[in-house]
Amino acid sequence: MKKLLTLLMLAGVFTFTALNVHAQDFSDSDSTEVAADSVAGDGFAEETQEAQPEEVAAEEVFVEEESSPGFHQVVKQQFIDGGPTFMGIVLACLILGLAIAIERIIHLNMASTNTNKLLSDVEDALGSGGPEAAKEVCRNTRGPVASIFTQGLMRMSEGIEMVEKSIIAYGSVEMGRLERGMIWISLFISLAPMLGFMGTVIGMIDAFDAIAEAGDVSPALVADGIKVALLTTVGGLIVAVILQLFYNYLVSKVDSIVNSMEDASISLVDLLVKHNLSR
Repeated sequence: MKKLLTLLMLAGVFTFTALNVHAQDFSDSDSTEVAADSVAGDGFAEETQEAQPEEVAAEEVFVEEESSPGFHQVVKQQFIDGGPTFMGIVLACLILGLAIAIERIIHLNMASTNTNKLLSDVEDALGSGGPEAAKEVCRNTRGPVASIFTQGLMRMSEGIEMVEKSIIAYGSVEMGRLERGMIWISLFISLAPMLGFMGTVIGMIDAFDAIAEAGDVSPALVADGIKVALLTTVGGLIVAVILQLFYNYLVSKVDSIVNSMEDASISLVDLLVKHNLSR
């Protein structure tokens, strides 16, 4: 719960910062247009004066730079055109989903264990120091595989059957821990396109309301309304695609760790049987 609240707070801060940056960029673009208009007025007043080659070259460079904006500027402008209400919510879904996905990636990478080396260390510890030494090796190794080994070794004195039951029960617990947070990523994958479609429907309603108030179908009016409406759908689909890639990677990572846990558990049971027979 604390992690979820922290992620929500971070998402709120990031969203608020992003909206402020977009608003500042929008106001800066307005001030740039006003300054350009004033410069154009001054140039019109001084038409009688002879134009200098340096000023003409500078104006040509300025026109070329203005005609080819950067990618981030295009994205910001499209975000502003789509409306801050639904685009802000879609952006919050992206930030929250990425925060959870990154946390899960870090956790799963830390949960990965070299099972062959762990089994070799446990076997050496059983041969030299018995179950207690093997438990100490598992406690000093991080990851779900080592935790399952610890639970199995703790039931070693009760027989192999109890060891198997303990491994199966604790394996389910560790699997639940590995999959924790995945449901939230799946939620944002489904929620982002739905919010985009909702923004599109509301935008279309606003466009038809504008047509009804104007009393005439203006191509420019209809085109602008439809463009603004469709931008929310595009934003939602982009967020869903990005989060879906992370989700599939996490699912494959969890499956790999679970398979490693199952193979290592079988090897541990065989190792304990071998150790009991050799005593």
